[in-house]
Amino acid sequence: MLNIGIFGAGHLGKIHIQQWKEIPQVHIVGFFDPDDTNAAAVAAQYQIRRFESPDALLAVCEAADIVTPTIFHHEIARKALLAGKHLFVEKPFTSTLEEAQELIKLAKEANVKCQVGHVERFNPALLALEHTALQPMFIESHRLATFNPRGTDVSVILDLMIHDIDIILHLVKSPVKRISASGVAVMSETPDIANARIEFDNGCVANLTSSRISLKRMRKMRLFQRDAYISVDFLDKKTEIIRLSDSSGNSNAFDIPLEMPNGDKKILQVENPAVPEINAIRMELAEFADAVINDKAVKVTAFDGYQAMEVAHLILKKMSLHNQIHNE
Repeated sequence: MLNIGIFGAGHLGKIHIQQWKEIPQVHIVGFFDPDDTNAAAVAAQYQIRRFESPDALLAVCEAADIVTPTIFHHEIARKALLAGKHLFVEKPFTSTLEEAQELIKLAKEANVKCQVGHVERFNPALLALEHTALQPMFIESHRLATFNPRGTDVSVILDLMIHDIDIILHLVKSPVKRISASGVAVMSETPDIANARIEFDNGCVANLTSSRISLKRMRKMRLFQRDAYISVDFLDKKTEIIRLSDSSGNSNAFDIPLEMPNGDKKILQVENPAVPEINAIRMELAEFADAVINDKAVKVTAFDGYQAMEVAHLILKKMSLHNQIHNE
């Protein structure tokens, strides 16, 4: 049994509480939230104990789940690691790269599990590609959301785009060569809509667009590689693979026959791999618990969280330079 303490009981914190309650071998020791009104409501609704301070909760739990606003991640995570507690931290990992570096060092010294909550790694639409060979050379991603004041304490890069940054770094597995970006603050004090182009050493190029001021929601990624075009819809949980192959062999009702300019007959094959019916948040939390209980590696490491932050901050820097040039 893993005794978990939850730090932060806001919108996402409540979702975490709901999902932890569904995971066997996990016991919620309690939670900490500084808002008395919200904390009282959470304690009554979920029948779990409210602790008056982070230190009091850390004293009685084995693992900490940090679901606070980003600015508090480092402070609580540092206390947890110094106390030798396993750690799950929502994305973005920390507010600064220096804070993330310190936590990585402390986690290594404490020899504990540390996982960052990049939940889209567990999205069923992406998991559907688990057995597909992926070597993308061009990636197009759009992550659009309607405006919500919650989350505007950070830019759209750290709020939304970081999901796609993490996935792309995970898929491409090549050093970043060059980044260009632009963005605009429309409704808040930080950029609300942004576009970034990431070029990798292996020749892959990723074009990312994120907005939190759109009229409709969209979370799509398109992967182009030598043998296939792959579409991943994170919102509607749909995945599609389109390949061009010879006309001989097996065919299905979705195949489209084509005649090429040189007379060759080809088939455009459309495949919809099975999308597992899972709850992504429950799965990421359950895998973290399993890693702690059975001493396994976590799926999204603290270094993964740091790398995504590093690229996100490079994008923010490029955006700042771009805006300075255009404002002169």
